[in-house]
Amino acid sequence: MKAIIPVAGAGTKLRPHTYTQPKALIPIAGKTVLAIIVEQLQDAGIHDFVFVLGYLGDKIQDYVKQTFPGIQADFVYQNDRLGLGHAILLTREKVGEEELVIVLGDTVCEYDVSQVVQSPVSMLGVKRVDDPRNFGVAEISEEGSITRVVEKPQIPKSNLALVGIYKIRESAMLFECLETNFREGHKSRDEYSLTDALECMIRKGAAFQPFKVLNWFDCGNKDSLLESNATLLKKFGNAIHPDHRFENVIVVPPVSIGKNCEVRNSIIGPNVAIGDNTTINYSIIKESIIGSYADLFDIVLEESLIGSDTEVKGESRSLNIGDNTEIDLG
Repeated sequence: MKAIIPVAGAGTKLRPHTYTQPKALIPIAGKTVLAIIVEQLQDAGIHDFVFVLGYLGDKIQDYVKQTFPGIQADFVYQNDRLGLGHAILLTREKVGEEELVIVLGDTVCEYDVSQVVQSPVSMLGVKRVDDPRNFGVAEISEEGSITRVVEKPQIPKSNLALVGIYKIRESAMLFECLETNFREGHKSRDEYSLTDALECMIRKGAAFQPFKVLNWFDCGNKDSLLESNATLLKKFGNAIHPDHRFENVIVVPPVSIGKNCEVRNSIIGPNVAIGDNTTINYSIIKESIIGSYADLFDIVLEESLIGSDTEVKGESRSLNIGDNTEIDLG
């Protein structure tokens, strides 16, 4: 079985961070979004991956090779942003007719991964949402099977949103439907949609069962990323790397602090994730994500997202600062 992880998006809602860092490599609860996804699939026995790259794809490729040397990793590039359906179609030669799992590169969910991977039928991850108009939507029969999927319907007949996790047994049929939609120019909102290909499969007789995810962590913008970070930190608990230097520090759990960090005369937490090689002095940090190689001095931060290789000095603020930035608030 292969896993396809599309990570070609530009992540515009997370700018300025995604100008220099792919969205899948944004840190959350001491890990990257991509690492959480890959580790979930590895734990379920999958070691054969295809990554669909695009914007800043070289950074993702380097990260995967360095962080996961034990997996079989193939890479394809989506040079034109024509939609998720087009991205999956590009993997056809890499996948062949194997069963596959597709997990979107910004989708972090809690679910029984092994049960989904081992399912004898195709399955789609779903979650009830208040307003399903911005999602793919699954309609369910009284018997519990999926009868129809629709991409971003204006008048939804269901509030079960597709969360971005797909177990596909009939991969040959999927690629046939993707190819047909691409050849005929069948688009939804000016993009080739994976949901439209799944609907094509249903019309051809493929059976799909829904599975509900326990939690769906949104990593799409600053506020939702910070909220997901806090939730996952509570789940994972404290993770402070033993290679650190603390002096006169109060830690309010839960926090995640990377290796080789120097923290002095500061209060850290709750719900703070700090990357490697970061220096913090005379500061109070809570409900925030701080990148690697950051330097914070005499600052009070709350609900802030600070990029890597960033220097911040000054007074109290709520900030959203990208990589390679120097700010003096004094």
